[in-house]
Amino acid sequence: MRMPPDWLWDYLGADGRTSDSLSIGGERFVMRAGIPRSPALLSQAQAQTEAAFGFKWKKRETFESPASLARMRAWLIERYGDVVRASWFADHGPRPLLVDAGCGAGMSALELFAEALPQIRYLGIDVSEAVDVAADRFAERGIEAAFIQADISRLPLAEGSADLIFSEGVLHHTNSTQGALAALARLLKPGGRFLFYVYRRKGPVREFTDDHIREKLQAMTPQQAWEALEPLTRLGIALGELGAEIDIPQPIELLGIPAGRIDVQRLFYWHVAKMFYRPDLDFEEMNHINYDWYAPANAARQTPEEVRAWCAEAGLSIEREVVEDAGITVIARKRGG
Repeated sequence: MRMPPDWLWDYLGADGRTSDSLSIGGERFVMRAGIPRSPALLSQAQAQTEAAFGFKWKKRETFESPASLARMRAWLIERYGDVVRASWFADHGPRPLLVDAGCGAGMSALELFAEALPQIRYLGIDVSEAVDVAADRFAERGIEAAFIQADISRLPLAEGSADLIFSEGVLHHTNSTQGALAALARLLKPGGRFLFYVYRRKGPVREFTDDHIREKLQAMTPQQAWEALEPLTRLGIALGELGAEIDIPQPIELLGIPAGRIDVQRLFYWHVAKMFYRPDLDFEEMNHINYDWYAPANAARQTPEEVRAWCAEAGLSIEREVVEDAGITVIARKRGG
């Protein structure tokens, strides 16, 4: 049976190497497949989000093609920079603890930190059984890693224990984006860095459509939701294959639509409904991206001003900020180091 690395028990203040049940920070965890798992009850919305993502990440064929991984790698580096070659990365020593809060299948960490992972103590945490997929993917690459299945807002780690926290597109899937950010920030050492991405609030039509579709999907099983989104994915492909552009003569401020020339598919994508399209991805890969957006019950959207205020309240100084239509990417340093 796969077992976590010995260093994990030092951080957890427990020894689960010979036990199927253990207490960590006063909370009971069970050991299954070499992963400590919290049986704590989740809110209804968080339980639905857990089921949606557990389903998605088990569909490995929908995100593991070379084109899909290359797209993700390029987008991560565009937003965070080439992290492992950044001048600040060496500040955290030769064996830093990297907490991947909401690791999913480990895709983002494997793409952004690939070269440095053999020298990192990587701890992947997810509320869903995606941790099992992530553990398999790390093992297939021969990279030592530890995993915990738990709510990222209630992690069994001591305050000031993490050198780096990475949370790519996850904080907004909790019951409170601000609450999750604050809870994770407390785990950072002074001088530690928090790298995260959260959704940005869109224009009124897109916001209405997003909430409408998401509400409709809540009564469905993950498989039913996947299938319900397929016609939307096909429409996105049809619009993309048009290759047509239009000129918007002046800003439509009432709808948050800027002036200028824009591809018809992108006009629909940004201002009506998310219908992802890229010609180098196949249908299932594009449906995966649309499902990722619409399926979870918890999917808050934030403004840059809110995120900056939350960082300040959590004792974080923003060193890098990239604001796009899609979301907000931040690298912030914990004050005091």
